[in-house]
Amino acid sequence: MAKKHTQVDDIIETMQKNGGYATLAYLNQNVDTHTWKTKTPFESIRCYLQRRDEFFKIQSGLWALANYRESVLKKFQIKENKKDQIETFTHSYYQGLIVDIGNMKNLKTYVPAQDKNKLFLDKKLGQVSTMTDIPEFTYPKITNRAKTIDTIWFNEREMPTAFYEVEHSTNIINSLNKFFELQDFRARFCIVADKKRKNEFDDKISRSIYRPIKPLVNFVDYETLASQHSKMAELFKNPMIL
Repeated sequence: MAKKHTQVDDIIETMQKNGGYATLAYLNQNVDTHTWKTKTPFESIRCYLQRRDEFFKIQSGLWALANYRESVLKKFQIKENKKDQIETFTHSYYQGLIVDIGNMKNLKTYVPAQDKNKLFLDKKLGQVSTMTDIPEFTYPKITNRAKTIDTIWFNEREMPTAFYEVEHSTNIINSLNKFFELQDFRARFCIVADKKRKNEFDDKISRSIYRPIKPLVNFVDYETLASQHSKMAELFKNPMIL
């Protein structure tokens, strides 16, 4: 008797076609769930990834097939005992998620020149972001400071709507100082980091010098960012729920 084709098989086949890995957002958009007898296919995909031995987690929102482990980690230049390689991949991965979310929101996206050749999965960040140069949206001194922000979203008038700094291991103070100089713009300011750094963020943002920007700066943990990325993909697949 032939083995029954399962929902897990659908996920595995989709990941195989993508090189053995996929973001949850990619799976939400590409797994054929039309035969699944469930009203919550996206939740089912998430549960299978978390519970089945066929899959392993690389980062929040990024999964790979267990039998592709060696080839996928080699592709992403990750050695599990090499801290510097893990940090490099982690930073550019979450930077890429921020860019991709901005693109899905129909915003213009910018990353610094020194980051354009860093990889977000199988593409360079410069290929994912939509702006090659930062707009001259204010005085040159402030624009030059903004050029160092990890990711910026701009609206159709090329004015900044959000500034994001990914803080995997570096000093949060450096990002807060940048935000302090940009506080006069009507934009969101976000520190993106592992949730274990939330207490550190709270301690530093509570210092008296940062009182003017404290209400403006948000802490976004990796899981929350990855969840927002996958939910945006769900909306794209099912536009009627927008």
